[in-house]
Amino acid sequence: MVVAAGVASGGGRATPLAGSSAKKKDLLQRHHVSLVGVSRGGIRFRKKLRELTIRIGDVLLLLGSESRLNRVLEIDKWSLLPLRDRGHRLLQRNWAWASVFSFATFILIASLGVLGLPIALGIVAAIYVFFDWVSIERVYDAIEWPIIVLLGCMIPIGAALQDTGGTTLIANALLTLSAEFGQSPRLVLALLVLVTMTLSDVMNNAATAVIAAPLAIEIADKLNLSADPFLMGVAVAASCAFLTPIGHQNNTLIMGPGGYRFGDYWRLGLPLEILVVCVAVTLIPYYWPF
Repeated sequence: MVVAAGVASGGGRATPLAGSSAKKKDLLQRHHVSLVGVSRGGIRFRKKLRELTIRIGDVLLLLGSESRLNRVLEIDKWSLLPLRDRGHRLLQRNWAWASVFSFATFILIASLGVLGLPIALGIVAAIYVFFDWVSIERVYDAIEWPIIVLLGCMIPIGAALQDTGGTTLIANALLTLSAEFGQSPRLVLALLVLVTMTLSDVMNNAATAVIAAPLAIEIADKLNLSADPFLMGVAVAASCAFLTPIGHQNNTLIMGPGGYRFGDYWRLGLPLEILVVCVAVTLIPYYWPF
């Protein structure tokens, strides 16, 4: 845990920490807290911090366990004012190439079909935890539990649409609509891409894929064609949520910092989605024939 703390004047009296250094105060040996950064009047110090003379008004960046940091901050005579937990982590640069190599290796293994992608990535995660490149606590914190719950809810909905004939009903509607224009496979693919893309603009993309994938298979069965191009169309369309800020978390994240409004997204999103539809309908059948 990294915490920023300011050195106060001690209520009008000199503080023992001011005029001293981390080395003299045995900050590391005695208190097991490291001084990893100092800011003074906008100037940052990163080298020889243990010997640096601390002054009133300095901002200290302290690294240590929560209990150790709280103990240091509670030393009255030091007059430290806690600012906040910065949420920073120390980089283990010595293991950077090893972590990248292990990740790339198992991605290659999965690409060659030796292992499934979930198994390969699971092994990589286990390696990271085993060598302490990432703590198990951070692994749990990094899991997007709302997405897990959402997928857990949407998968039964997708299965229910199949079992109740909902996908058949939607597939028949798309085929009926395309029949007025000759019912060409490319036209059906374009309609499927448009429907999936529209759903993805208002739903999570993973949930959209769960709903649209059975629809793609149903359409392929009715046309007696390969399901590959239709499923690839779903994969591409579900990833293209450009019209709204709620279609994908990336859109939502930049909405506040960018000062965007809801209606700003379609201005670029609409031409981009039209371009995606044109490219997808042209290239998907070329690489995955009907």
